[in-house]
Amino acid sequence: MRTNFLVPFRNLTNLIKLYLQNNQFSGSIPVTFGNLNRLVNLSLDQNHLSGPIPPVIGNLSSLQFLYLYQNNLTGAIPKSLGNLTNLIKLDLSENQLSGSIPASIGNLSTLKVLYLYNNQFSGSIPATFGNLNRLVKLDLAFNQLSGSIPVSIGNLSDLEILALAENQFSGTIPQELGNLNKLVDLRLFSNHFSGPLPELLFAKNNITGGIPPEIGNLTQLHKLDLSSNYLSGEIPREVVKLTSMLTLDLHDNQLTDLSTNSLIGTLPELLGDLKHLFHMNLSNNVFGQKIPSQIGKLTQLSELDLSQNLFTGEIPSEFQNLQSLLHINLSFNNLEGPIPSGRAFVNLTLEEVKGNKGLCGNITGLRASEDMEVNKGGLFAICAYDGKALYKEIVRSTEEFSETYCIGKGGCGSVYKAKLPSGEVVAVKRLHNIPNHSILVYEYLERGSLAKILSIEEAAKELDWQKRLNIIKGVAHALSYMHHDCSPPIVHRDISSNNILLDPECEAHISDFGTSKFLRRDSSNWSSLAGTYGYVAPEFAYTMKVNEKCDVYSFGVLTMEVIKGKHPGDLIANLLSSKLEEIELKDLLDQRLQYPNQEIEKNLISILKLARECLHVDPQCRPTMLIISRLISTC
Repeated sequence: MRTNFLVPFRNLTNLIKLYLQNNQFSGSIPVTFGNLNRLVNLSLDQNHLSGPIPPVIGNLSSLQFLYLYQNNLTGAIPKSLGNLTNLIKLDLSENQLSGSIPASIGNLSTLKVLYLYNNQFSGSIPATFGNLNRLVKLDLAFNQLSGSIPVSIGNLSDLEILALAENQFSGTIPQELGNLNKLVDLRLFSNHFSGPLPELLFAKNNITGGIPPEIGNLTQLHKLDLSSNYLSGEIPREVVKLTSMLTLDLHDNQLTDLSTNSLIGTLPELLGDLKHLFHMNLSNNVFGQKIPSQIGKLTQLSELDLSQNLFTGEIPSEFQNLQSLLHINLSFNNLEGPIPSGRAFVNLTLEEVKGNKGLCGNITGLRASEDMEVNKGGLFAICAYDGKALYKEIVRSTEEFSETYCIGKGGCGSVYKAKLPSGEVVAVKRLHNIPNHSILVYEYLERGSLAKILSIEEAAKELDWQKRLNIIKGVAHALSYMHHDCSPPIVHRDISSNNILLDPECEAHISDFGTSKFLRRDSSNWSSLAGTYGYVAPEFAYTMKVNEKCDVYSFGVLTMEVIKGKHPGDLIANLLSSKLEEIELKDLLDQRLQYPNQEIEKNLISILKLARECLHVDPQCRPTMLIISRLISTC
């Protein structure tokens, strides 16, 4: 039951801390709160409070922490909040606040954290924000703010996080942002920036010119995404000074370097100095000669894509040191010799090495056909050209695909469990209506599908809230990789709980690519209807056009299913037709689990908000899996 504020707080003038967060309070914030002039911490977050923020809050001169996030507050920020000169943290995020941000906020000289994201603020960023010289985190994302970034933001020398994404900012980005040498997270995507490149920038704008050498001064930066712009020229050698860099993405520009550009020559050995880098995509260029062994020093790499180049020689043996590597793609080069041992190559698939005539070694996840030339051996010890012998072994071990070995059926084929002579057990999908008896071969995961686990009460109870959050994150990251890191992008088209498999650690694996489709940017991508009923995006039934937003919709359904413990059914319509705050969270949760703690509850609410956006009827209004993956990583 929701409760209104009825308690007269005017007599509690000696109160120092007031914690009322995460309840069911509704109604407006009492003006009597203005009498609590000794209050240091006021926490009213995660309730159902509505109406405006009372200007009398500005009387609380001792206040250091003000938390009003995740409510239904409306109206503008009172100018009187600029009187709270002892304030350290101000969080008004995830409300329905509107109007312009008052310049008086610039008076809060002790402020370290300012969160105003997910509201309806308009207008420009006040130039007075340059006075907030102790600010560490500034997040104004997901509003309707416009204009240019004030030059004065460059004065905030302690700033570590600057998030201005999903607004309507325009103009050039001030060169002064290069002064922010403590910055570790900069989010400027989905705006209207233009003009020459300053020292920092993010993706999907209309930026021109070259990358300045001053980029090397940003030694503490963890992530830099300059992709999908109009950058030209060479990448400055100073980039090797970014020793804290985790992700550097410069693809889809007019540079003479990195993926989908026009790079020729050899890879610089200095790349081996970026020892904290975890994502490197150099695909779709004209790189030649040998792959430098120094890349084997990048022990933090989780993804490496060198596909579609002209690399020659052997894969450096130093690559066996890449223990953190989860995805590697070496396809369509001129590589030869053995594939190195090591964790990075344990689950290497044929798709990731095909197009190299001289490679052989450990290859899994093979798609094989009867007409392929192969050598005998187990699935994990075959060459890139093996297939015929493997196919025959699978036919023999399943007694010609007998129903006895069938462990599942889908619209595109049936799945069989096969034990190879080597003792390895694999899952084999025999595709319907495809020539040459094509099959898909997967690692066999004993736990089985997510749908099966959720249908069994005891098994479902083992999937606690943290494991379920991890499952959702895992699927989000995988789809983001397929949509945004593969060239061409891959759309799965049948994301459902039946096609999510769990390994012994409950990590999610997307399976069954029988309906998947490469997206060609120069094609209309029409397709026949595919997918599982209840997960298919509504527009696909009448447009028959395939794009990434079909998978985004299915991901939204799957997310609700993981949280609810069963397919959400009519809850989808209820979620879309109601405000999220009007829906009781417990009605969306799996009742077989205990109600989550406060931290998990907050994460679930955030993820459900994302799921709701994924289910939008208009596919253009759905977020991309890249944005979802980034946002969900914080949960």
